[in-house]
Amino acid sequence: MTQATTSGRTYEKNLDPDSPNRNLTPLTTALDTKERLLVGDCLLSDLAKRYGTPLYVLDEQTLRGTCRAYREALKRHYPGPSLPIYASKANSSLMMSSLVASEGLGLDAVSAGELLTALRGGMPNERIVLHGNNKSDEELLFAYNNNVTVVVDNQHDLDRLAVLIPKEAPPVQLMLRFTPGIECHTHEYIRTGHIDSKFGFDPNQIEAVLRGLVGQSWARLSGLHAHIGSQIFELEPHRDLAVVMAEVLKLTRDLGHPVNDLNVGGGLGIRYVESDDPPSIDRWVQVVAEAVITSCQKRDLDLPRLMCEPGRSLVATAGVTLYTVGSRKTLPGIRTYVAIDGGMSDNPRPITYQSLYTCRVAERPLAEPNEVVDLVGKHCESGDVLLKNLPLPITHSGDVIAVFATGAYNASMSSNYNRIPRPATVLVNNGASELVQRREQPDDLLRYDVLPERFREVTLNSEKGVKPSGRVRGGESAPRS
Repeated sequence: MTQATTSGRTYEKNLDPDSPNRNLTPLTTALDTKERLLVGDCLLSDLAKRYGTPLYVLDEQTLRGTCRAYREALKRHYPGPSLPIYASKANSSLMMSSLVASEGLGLDAVSAGELLTALRGGMPNERIVLHGNNKSDEELLFAYNNNVTVVVDNQHDLDRLAVLIPKEAPPVQLMLRFTPGIECHTHEYIRTGHIDSKFGFDPNQIEAVLRGLVGQSWARLSGLHAHIGSQIFELEPHRDLAVVMAEVLKLTRDLGHPVNDLNVGGGLGIRYVESDDPPSIDRWVQVVAEAVITSCQKRDLDLPRLMCEPGRSLVATAGVTLYTVGSRKTLPGIRTYVAIDGGMSDNPRPITYQSLYTCRVAERPLAEPNEVVDLVGKHCESGDVLLKNLPLPITHSGDVIAVFATGAYNASMSSNYNRIPRPATVLVNNGASELVQRREQPDDLLRYDVLPERFREVTLNSEKGVKPSGRVRGGESAPRS
């Protein structure tokens, strides 16, 4: 971590303040006079004490800066209309929906829950698209009744919509998703553009689908969509994608479909560790825009509205997760385990994707590492390892660990494995912190359990001996956040 002193405070020099995805930490990351970590001018160790841990922290300035980086890059490099759309599966909440709406972005939802969150969060319905490879009738009708564009992923979508849309009713707005057949170097589970994918129509189906939609009163095809994967550092696949999409765009217009939206998906990677080197947002947008312009010009096509769907690259770097160190186990000559109070239920990415992260001890971020440990979670699972072979200064029970770049897919993929409640989320900005998602409590986990009546007598008797959760016998209740 490199430092520079400004107004008596020590700040980390971020690699690229104009492109948050290239930084290891939020844009506002700093050190106070005691060299303790700050984000959004809030001391991380104080946040841990106030709200408890594990705790998700989101930096508002980084979130807004990333939204503006996409919006301004599109205006700078693309002469036609454009709209960046937040892929809300990365981190869905009322706050996130409201924030990206206020920055002029749209939103991509993949379920009724995400769609409801977007609408309740104030996202205008004309800036929302509904994705999904197996949409229910309820989800399709929810989108239609709220004038949300439906991204049709397969024939099942079309068949159900043809039945669900009443005769002589306004048509449903459609965007057609197809697999472009483009491979890129990323994890197998997050590649979506190659032919062997569950998403989108196969290329050899497209013409028949387009011809089948001609003259259908219930449908209005207004856009095309393709996506090649996630956490991508390469630029060439995006150039290839523009060529493929322009070919399909020409076919749709030749058939008379009023297609004016070209959605190239997302996929731009971020910097999780020092060795990661993703392109900047500006460079990614420039390559995409120039490729779309060139491909359309070669086919004598008017420029469509260019849409992209950043998710990880919009929210990941803004996030920090705080944990408290608990137990330690040392096997001489083999390994040292340092356990934290969270793990795979609040961050399943390491066990799922073998993901790597950067972390620091919140009150001693500049301390030199003097041991190598496995940072492990508290779950009853041997694979619950957050970071393997991690160089750290010697830690003690009660130390707060800050794990960076956790804004994407951590909260949204969290679970109640081992009946562990999900963490709270706070938004930080200019020295203030605001709770935007409450911490679940143990009692919350029982809310949807239904006990058969014939079990009630035994349970009622046992309930009499249960002390309230979070209470030390004879002491005060633990604080709620």
